Amino acid sequence: MKDHEARGNELRSEAKAIVLEFMHASDVCQPGRMGMRLASIFRACGFDWGTYEKATSTNQQYWVVALMRELESEGKVERVSESGPWRLRLSDR
Repeated sequence: MKDHEARGNELRSEAKAIVLEFMHASDVCQPGRMGMRLASIFRACGFDWGTYEKATSTNQQYWVVALMRELESEGKVERVSESGPWRLRLSDR
């Protein structure tokens, strides 16, 4: 069971790395720019499994909210407004 937990931790770390790599490569995600909506980041990073019964793309992206909040707590990203897009923080450059 510990092996699965460790692998899950590795998977979460890799997902965070993918998001940060994508955001660094995106002009709109740069500090001071308009940012990008979560759904667009989610899809651009290849996290969307497609639409399934009771597992729509919208439902699938909820775990990415936690990922972004963790990156936010680490000072790497910021949300432009209360319900707005995400971008890199100036201190992450």
